[in-house]
Amino acid sequence: MTRSNRRKFLALAVIGVMTAACSRVEPSENLMDISECDPETARFTLEIDNPFLPLPVGRQLVLEGRSFFFKDELVRITVLDEVETVAGVQTRVVEEYEEEDGRVVEVSRNFFAQTSGGTVCYFGEEVDDYDSEGNVVSHSGGWRAGGANLPGIFMPGDLAVGQAFQQEVAPGIAEDQAKVIALGEVAEVPAGTFEDTATLLDQNPLEGGQDEKVYAAGVGLIVDASVRLTSAT
Repeated sequence: MTRSNRRKFLALAVIGVMTAACSRVEPSENLMDISECDPETARFTLEIDNPFLPLPVGRQLVLEGRSFFFKDELVRITVLDEVETVAGVQTRVVEEYEEEDGRVVEVSRNFFAQTSGGTVCYFGEEVDDYDSEGNVVSHSGGWRAGGANLPGIFMPGDLAVGQAFQQEVAPGIAEDQAKVIALGEVAEVPAGTFEDTATLLDQNPLEGGQDEKVYAAGVGLIVDASVRLTSAT
């Protein structure tokens, strides 16, 4: 459920140039309290049914598009029937597979759990980056909650325009934030038209730049920068 570090860097570079010529939304200083995701005090479940980020086992989303650099992109998100214990909490494993021009560039395993209040917390990811020959060459951006790394809020239980929250809390490695900038806008993608949506602006304090994502109620991610939902199983 996170963007490829490579895709994110390229998209942010372009968006950074574009936003320099128009208004820019700065990272919020009034971030939500992430203690809701505290492994020591919160109650968690593997039954993730947040309206805008439902993660039932077997759910698969496929998003496709053409990048800012004219590469055909495919992102496949699959909720696995696997559980990983992170920071003492059982988390659901979600695989994100990414291709560019028909070759794999990254596969990540992301760890999620939901609080009793409906907030989806993000406990980190394992990352495999591939070269043009299909070999794993790095694990850049990988992190797990524990020690200085804390679980972040990936999707609040109750959304409101203006909310801002830390999705990744791994100092110096992954520090993405998100801000809710619209609710209820109509979104048309190859998979259909969706009216009950949430638009989030991802912001990366480490690299700068922004990345817009749209989530649809009952489905999940339908727009991620240059890719759009083509099928949902």
